[in-house]
Amino acid sequence: MKKVTIFIGTPRKQATYQAVQEFIINLKSLVEIDFEYVFLSDYNLENCKGCKLCFNKGEEYCSLKDDRDLLLDKMNNSDGIIFATPNYAFHVTALMKNFLDRIAFILHRPRFFGKAFTAIVVQGIYGGTHIVKYLENIGENLGFHVSKGCCLTALEPKTALEQKKMTQKINKASARFYKELMRPTPPIPSFFRLMIFRMGRKSIMAAQDEKFRDYRYFKEKGWFESDYYYDIPLGFIKKLAGCFFDFLGKRMMVKYRGDS
Repeated sequence: MKKVTIFIGTPRKQATYQAVQEFIINLKSLVEIDFEYVFLSDYNLENCKGCKLCFNKGEEYCSLKDDRDLLLDKMNNSDGIIFATPNYAFHVTALMKNFLDRIAFILHRPRFFGKAFTAIVVQGIYGGTHIVKYLENIGENLGFHVSKGCCLTALEPKTALEQKKMTQKINKASARFYKELMRPTPPIPSFFRLMIFRMGRKSIMAAQDEKFRDYRYFKEKGWFESDYYYDIPLGFIKKLAGCFFDFLGKRMMVKYRGDS
C-alpha cells in the first residue's frame, strides 16, 4: 500500500483543506493508499535564523530543537508528498515558507528520489499559478518526481459552474499524481536537470573540503563519478550533453577563482 502525506500550510479547514480532501477521494478511487494530513500549524517549527549551519556543517548542527526532524521523518516514510497552501500575498503562507526554509539544506543535498510530489494552491482571484510552479521547482530540487500541480480559484459563495471547474482540475491533478506515484522506474532527467546536477557538482567538487557537508554528501553518494543522481541510462546524446555540462562547470569555476 502506498503512503501519501499532505502538508497543509493553513490551520483553517476551509477551501484548501476541502480541495485536498476531494483530491484524496479521487486518488483512493484509483489506488489503495494510506494517507495523513499534516497541518503545519500543529507542529513546533521555529523560524529559520539564516545561520547556514545546516548548509555548511550539516542539518544536525541546527540550533533550533523542534519538530523539523519529525516532519522530515514523515516525508522519508512516504511514497508521495503533496504541498497544499492558499495564496497569501502572491506566495505560499508563512507556515509553508518557514517549513521550506527549515528544510532548504535538502535543496543542496537532495534525497527524495523515487517519491512522487505535487502541489495544490487555492486562490481568491489570481497569482496562484506562479505559486504552483514555485512549489513544483522546490519538489524537483528536493529530489521528488513531480507531477503537474493545480491552482484552484475558490471565491465564496461558489457557483455550480465554479465548483464544476474545480472538480475537473482536481480530477486531472489526482490522475497525474497517481501515474507518478505508480511509476515503476525513475524518470530520465531533462537536459535542464542534467545541467543542474553536472554543473552544480563541479562547484562542490572544487571545494575539496571534508568539513563542507555538501562535499561529503556528494562523495558518500558517489555523485562525483556518476552520470546523474540515480542510476538511469542516459543515451548517447545526453551522455554527450553531460560531458559538455561538466566542461562548462569546470570553466565556470576557473573563471570564478580567477575573478576572486
